[in-house]
Amino acid sequence: MRVMRTIMYWVRTVARRVQADTGMTTSEYAVGTIAACAFAAVLYKVVTSAPVMAQMQSLLKDALDAKF
Repeated sequence: MRVMRTIMYWVRTVARRVQADTGMTTSEYAVGTIAACAFAAVLYKVVTSAPVMAQMQSLLKDALDAKF
């Protein structure tokens, strides 16, 4: 019986802690924002590079010149 009470107490305590954690903290927002900006910068550099621009122009030209 005592073991069952201990288990139930532990389950209730964990459930309360999980419910109390409803959002991110300021530091988590900051890290997430920095990571998103870094990813955007890398993606911008890749998309604006010469090989990717040439490939995109070729793809767009082929799409516009398609025969139906």
